[in-house]
Amino acid sequence: MRAVVIGLAETGVAVTRRLRGEGWQVTVLEDAPGASHAYAGRLAVVSELGARVLESPSPDAMRTAVSGADCVVPSPLVRFDHAALRAAREASIPVRSEIDLAGERAQVPIVAVTGTNGKTTVTTLTVAMLVESGRRAVAAGNVGRPLIDAVGDPVDVLVAEVSSFQLACSETFHPQVAVVLAITPDHLDWHGSYERYVADKARIGACQTSDDLLVFDADDADASKIADQTRARVVGFSRRADAEGRARELDGQLIAPDGTEIAAVAGMRRALVHDRTNALAAAIAAFAVGATAAGIRAALASYATLPHRVALVDEAGGVSWYDDSKATNPDAAVRAVESFDSVVLLAGGRNKGLDLRVLARAGNRVRGVVAFGEAGPEIADAFRGVAPVVTAASMHDAVQAAARMAEPGDAVLLSPACASFDAYANYAERGDDFASEVRNLLAEGAPSR
Repeated sequence: MRAVVIGLAETGVAVTRRLRGEGWQVTVLEDAPGASHAYAGRLAVVSELGARVLESPSPDAMRTAVSGADCVVPSPLVRFDHAALRAAREASIPVRSEIDLAGERAQVPIVAVTGTNGKTTVTTLTVAMLVESGRRAVAAGNVGRPLIDAVGDPVDVLVAEVSSFQLACSETFHPQVAVVLAITPDHLDWHGSYERYVADKARIGACQTSDDLLVFDADDADASKIADQTRARVVGFSRRADAEGRARELDGQLIAPDGTEIAAVAGMRRALVHDRTNALAAAIAAFAVGATAAGIRAALASYATLPHRVALVDEAGGVSWYDDSKATNPDAAVRAVESFDSVVLLAGGRNKGLDLRVLARAGNRVRGVVAFGEAGPEIADAFRGVAPVVTAASMHDAVQAAARMAEPGDAVLLSPACASFDAYANYAERGDDFASEVRNLLAEGAPSR
């Protein structure tokens, strides 16, 4: 058997390792070989495995490599118009997603989580609930470790975060439990349209059967449409206390669709609006694969906020400073703002082709806005006539400006609604810079307004 793997990042290495272990001949295509130690390490790994690597291959070399292959496996973010994928389609050679290969090899149930925001939190929270219940579980997929690397782990359940990029070319992926969180515009520069983005997300339930379960955000129109399309049993969760037949919060309790109490909100380590929604989604999924009520409550009582997701940096003078650098689209930023009564918002970066005017939906909670980065002018336009806006040329200036705007009782929130790549390598680097500037500011004493 012969496979062509496109891309020599983590996924490409994991697929190569698995297929070579099964005796496949593997050719790896890498369009942009790097000079870093990390790339050199990955190259050494696949070379030692006996794979052939073609760096910066020409279109003709790609077509030759693909001819006669039994499948082509693109890494996430490889575009559909890639020359090797075009050659595969022209030759009727199957294009396989890594998660397809992983699902076909998994010996235990898979819980798969998708949506636009909250995927990593729900994935890791589901794992925590299972572990607290005495079930062996591991998080994999878009959360960091490729799913195909985890299928041989000695666990009872695999919990996978799956992105729209991974789902886009999936054909056989069949999770026993699928979780569809709210879907809002994101990555349109890659998918081409919002309709295509939603359709790719919907593939999470395409191969499910009546023996499977799909958990969905009943308050979201597109997640609800996906639930209507699947053959699996469906369970919805809602932020509305009156949403009977859904998992929801009622009288200070998180409750299952049948009214059974899951956990007290007061017993959660943190219980912002989106925390409660994520807890409902994770609890339903975890119950379906063996979690106990006691385990779920224990996980909610101890689960720590992931870095850069509305994470408290510090407090001083009645003002709280939060790093939500992971919010790289407008919907994520709106949800973060809606967690507080009064916010000074730091937003900007590189827009991903999204409508930033959506941010004004939360304008009634915004005392002021500090706009920065390439998208600074778009951020300013979104809040024109809604809230005062100042611009900043650096994170240092942005934090200083936010301190001048903030009043006791406010949350100063870095929730950019944009990607970080105009000034940072990733959202984590941006969040770390923000936190460093905040700590320096507070150590020196905040500037007067």
